[in-house]
Amino acid sequence: MSKPVVAIVGRPNVGKSTLFNMIAGERISIVKDTPGVTRDRIYADVSWLNYSFTIMDTGGIEPVTKNQMLKDMREQALMAIEMADVVMFVVDVKQGVTDADFKVADMLRKANKRIVLVVNKVDNFEKYMPDVYEFYNLGIGEPFPVSSTSKLGIGDMLDEVTAFFTSDTEINEDERPRVAIVGKPNVGKSSIINKILGENRLIVSDIAGTTRDAVDTSVKWQDREYVFIDTAGLRRKNKIKEEIERYSILRTVSAVERADVVVLVIDATEGVTEQDAKIAGIAHDRGRGIIIAVNKWDAVEKNNNSVKEYTKKIRNVLSFMQYAEIIFISAKTGQRISKLFDKLDIVIQNHSLRIATGVLNEILTEAVALQQPPSDKGRQLKIYYITQVSVGPPTFIIFVNDKKLMHFSYTRYIENKIREAFGFVGTPLKFIVREKRND
Repeated sequence: MSKPVVAIVGRPNVGKSTLFNMIAGERISIVKDTPGVTRDRIYADVSWLNYSFTIMDTGGIEPVTKNQMLKDMREQALMAIEMADVVMFVVDVKQGVTDADFKVADMLRKANKRIVLVVNKVDNFEKYMPDVYEFYNLGIGEPFPVSSTSKLGIGDMLDEVTAFFTSDTEINEDERPRVAIVGKPNVGKSSIINKILGENRLIVSDIAGTTRDAVDTSVKWQDREYVFIDTAGLRRKNKIKEEIERYSILRTVSAVERADVVVLVIDATEGVTEQDAKIAGIAHDRGRGIIIAVNKWDAVEKNNNSVKEYTKKIRNVLSFMQYAEIIFISAKTGQRISKLFDKLDIVIQNHSLRIATGVLNEILTEAVALQQPPSDKGRQLKIYYITQVSVGPPTFIIFVNDKKLMHFSYTRYIENKIREAFGFVGTPLKFIVREKRND
């Protein structure tokens, strides 16, 4: 299930990036006292109380301008508004209500989005509150006074934002497995889905960036239904030319969060790249099942060792996900496309596999007997027991006497022993180490 998305919009130089950085907890956006500094959309995953959501910073909206850069920034912000569940409309109390604010307010009303009106730069509530009330004239609700530099009023503002996170901002629960197709531009993501469907439902072009939105497509294969999510390709930042393509990353992240399994499509003619690793990392960090589909395999000159050698290269570059399933396909010829569903079913099953606590602890006991836990300065790590607490990905808690003694290499050793016993092919495993105190 994807997180709600909150977009910060407003005129240039009202403090949007400063507010974004304060909420995100780190300096992500460039903050400078010059209109138009924030040209590309920047996002961060944040939490407030019991809520998690994705927040987007945008360039300033100039409702009327002949400047091409400002036009691009306006289009960017409009896309952010379209994507968002909640919009934070930021205005400047020291500049007062401007004609441009009224025009932006009209744009937001037409977008029919949930809006939180944020009056920024209110460094002194007693001094500026009469000016805050003027913003009621925008006709889009109660103005919330804040100071992003002094961190005043932020809690009340975020309470209002998260109050909109109701069930209708979430995707309806669906028993069908969700499969996100991700990868760099022009590796054949849409072609794979079109081959499965037997029709050209998605636009296929050799122009990178053709698919800009995440598109859900229902697929039935041998009496089982799946939902395939096609996404815009991720590309290196220095190769982004169109402002509109900057939103591809966020759409891909959202698609991955909605998926059970991610199919990372690699171009066989290019080989596995650093950018492929970055894309894979998005799925790995979010605990999704992984299949690496090497597309355009028909276009590669092969010998008896081609598959083995190519697999070794993938494992070397994507060393952090040795568990990933790999399949060599061709969307053009249909080679092994049907086998993709066999891989999907295996990964889906492993992603939701539960192991009984008793069986887990038998494996743990054997592992400890074969390799003693580490010690430090005469203090020995003691592992009491292990239990599985959730699936998707399978998550385990290991109870120990001192978690500082639990070196990551020993956690990896226990993971390998569990994988030897149960496979868990195609899915990451998550381990949480906790101290068990003997009162």
